Amino acid sequence: MSISDIQVSLGAFHPTVDWALKTWSENGNTARLWRSDATLWSGADEANWLGWLNIAPQIRDRAGDLYAFAQQVRDKGITDILLLGMGGSSLCPEVLAMTFGGREDWPRLHVLDSTVPAQVQRFADAVNLKTTLCVVASKSGTTTEPHAFCEFFWKKMQETVGDVAGQNFIAITDPGSDLETLARERNFLSIFHGLPEIGGRFSALSNFGMVPAALIGIDVRDFLERAVVMGERCKISDDQNPGLLLGLILGELAKAGRDKVTLVTSPKLWDLGAWLEQLLAESTGKNGRGLIPVDLEKVATPDVYGDDRVFVYIRLKDDADTEQDAGIENLRAANFPVIQIDVAELLDLGAEFFRWKYATAVTGAVMNINPFDQPNVQESKNFTAELTQAYEKKKILPVQTPFFVDDDVEVYADEVNAQALGTIEDLDSCTAGLFNQIRAGDYVALCAYLDMNEDIVAILQALRHRIRNVYRVATTLGFGPRFLHSTGQLHKGGPNNVVVVQLTSGDEMDVKIPGRAFSFGVLKQAQALGDARALSSRKRRAIRIHFKTDVIAGIHRVKRAVRED
Repeated sequence: MSISDIQVSLGAFHPTVDWALKTWSENGNTARLWRSDATLWSGADEANWLGWLNIAPQIRDRAGDLYAFAQQVRDKGITDILLLGMGGSSLCPEVLAMTFGGREDWPRLHVLDSTVPAQVQRFADAVNLKTTLCVVASKSGTTTEPHAFCEFFWKKMQETVGDVAGQNFIAITDPGSDLETLARERNFLSIFHGLPEIGGRFSALSNFGMVPAALIGIDVRDFLERAVVMGERCKISDDQNPGLLLGLILGELAKAGRDKVTLVTSPKLWDLGAWLEQLLAESTGKNGRGLIPVDLEKVATPDVYGDDRVFVYIRLKDDADTEQDAGIENLRAANFPVIQIDVAELLDLGAEFFRWKYATAVTGAVMNINPFDQPNVQESKNFTAELTQAYEKKKILPVQTPFFVDDDVEVYADEVNAQALGTIEDLDSCTAGLFNQIRAGDYVALCAYLDMNEDIVAILQALRHRIRNVYRVATTLGFGPRFLHSTGQLHKGGPNNVVVVQLTSGDEMDVKIPGRAFSFGVLKQAQALGDARALSSRKRRAIRIHFKTDVIAGIHRVKRAVRED
């Protein structure tokens, strides 16, 4: 089964997908989707969240204005763009920065979406604020993290350039938001509006993605024209509709138990999975169902994978990796479902953003869920708010009692999870007690409230690959708090097939948040504790390992506890 840019190998699942395509067409579902028929999904408020279907041509027709603004910024001598956002407001710009960044004579884009103090400070130290434009991106204008980032860099910018600090700031936000009010009060250089009918994770082709794109010199008109062409292709009601085919395959295979969508991307597209991870996990992880996106797992031999996998290989024509090609071919030969999407060139990311949004909407219809809400994200936010409010009154976060302590680590869990671990003698037995609960079809989520630096990313990647190889389960790696706005919805609202290892540490240094009684370090701790409380309320298998001293050494200890013999 294939169309011009998709090759599909589904083995025994071909008849299921053929039947789904036939049924979709007979019911006129493509036309229903384009006319915003909410009954295609759950019959709730889906019709209010489909503005993304037609945003690409609208922004394309205003590309000249975005280019003119980008030129104005460049003429001001701006060398760096610092985007302050979270989730849907930050992940698309991050993909663009990692894919197109560093273009000659254009500013460099940095994306801050972490409350880890060391990470916040590192971003502040990486730029010359006099020649930096701060882009505060938040649909509601009330999201905790972008607000804290804004206040921190506003104070720093005032200290650097004085009363004209607002001329080094712009806002991207929905009309009438608190952020728009703040931006006008502080005389920001410009305000760009989002469309209220587009949710954050569906906003890549709106101003939330395209303003940062223009600022780093991407040809926005061409980028969006490719998205428009993909949109037209997605109006076809048969198997030549590329978004429909992808969405039906993912939905039907998930219903058959193949819910681990393993993403393999060509090297230049390595960061695309971060955006896809949020789109798939937050859109489908609810009502006890969900796709589990598995990003940045290196392709292995077929024997380490269970029968819950489907592989999506996004292959860039001029960046094909021979090792990836061989690995994918081995998986095809072993009868794993494989979807290969061929991307001609980098600007075709515009088309991919649309294809995947459309496919996600289709998958939501197949799974009979509302793909546009995120009902469980608020749980962690509420718990975090309670903790920070308590801290503002008492200047201390609640004290927890670890069930295991040694010189280097503390291990925490709720009462049920602690008892399920069995006899605990050391860190090895803690880890074994958790992983011995793994069942077929589970996945292990490493949730790290740690500095997202190269060394820590590398050792955590090694840890997750060892877990995969030993237990033959899918693994995910998320850094807090960003994953709370992504896979966090899946962890709580999706199927109870997740085993969570939360990783935390103290901070060697802290950074104050202007106007608040708590620091970034306290906020990070509160977010981790709030997340743990939400997981407990959902009866998830979870422990928290807190590193008291050397984080790298501590992760190595956890890795050694996962024995390959």
